Amino acid sequence: MKKTFRYRFSTVVLFLLAISMLVTGCGKESSMERKKANGKVQVVASFYMMYDLAKKIGGDQVEVKDLVPAGTEPHEWEPGARDVASLEDADVFVYNGAEMEHWTDTILNTLDNKELVVAEASKGVKLTGSDPHVWLAPLNAKKEMENIKDALIKADPKHRTVYEENYKKNAEKCEKLDERYKRTLGQIKRKEVITAHEAFGYLCRAYDLKQIGIEGIQSDSEPDAARMKEIIQFAKKHDVGTIFFEELVSPKVAETIAKEIGAKTAVLDTLEGMSDEDQKAGADYFSVMEENLRTLKKALDN
Repeated sequence: MKKTFRYRFSTVVLFLLAISMLVTGCGKESSMERKKANGKVQVVASFYMMYDLAKKIGGDQVEVKDLVPAGTEPHEWEPGARDVASLEDADVFVYNGAEMEHWTDTILNTLDNKELVVAEASKGVKLTGSDPHVWLAPLNAKKEMENIKDALIKADPKHRTVYEENYKKNAEKCEKLDERYKRTLGQIKRKEVITAHEAFGYLCRAYDLKQIGIEGIQSDSEPDAARMKEIIQFAKKHDVGTIFFEELVSPKVAETIAKEIGAKTAVLDTLEGMSDEDQKAGADYFSVMEENLRTLKKALDN
């Protein structure tokens, strides 16, 4: 997981290009003009998870654009000229916060779109450490949906009832998902979860699991020999049978440790991104979280 806190020169250049495009782009449709054409609120989401939640709450009243291309790791992504232009045309911008998107403050402070409603989805969630993956605990995802619902109502009060009903329906799904996690993982004695990166802190704390990250928070870091030895010794001591890695990150380190201790590897999906194929097949937050639960149960309950 790459965390960059300075605004790169290349991004500044792209941003200036975007401003130039906006200034000189005569005949360009405005957000209001497009709304009149399709009757939908224009929403921009910072990456897949925010895209999915915004669609769930907005339903048929919104048109949602995911800034990060399908299958792309969002921590290493930066906005370009077209992305800035999308924000200038948007009615609502949804982002996670909690240090997930390093570029938001710089971009938002320079937009001409002063009517843009901004939803920081993680606002109100009790944050711990530098792990931004708050949505991996279902009740946190519920809170993020609430913040998105409030933003949509602010931008489009005429359809308040629609957004509130969609929120209620999906909030109940989050509560039921939380109950299944508690019931399933509460019956398992093994609690040690070795992950390629420490992306599952909120999930583990919610269900009394112990996360041991091979490479810490950042996916671009490399564990040294001492750390590898430490993980191997821990895995052997606790008879760990599965090493987890993330969907969008190389499994190389996880496979190395698994081979050393005679264990298996398995995917725990962070929902940071999703392929077009999976989206077309109907995969979403709830189906992936159910799959994560099955994966954890299989790995820990043996």
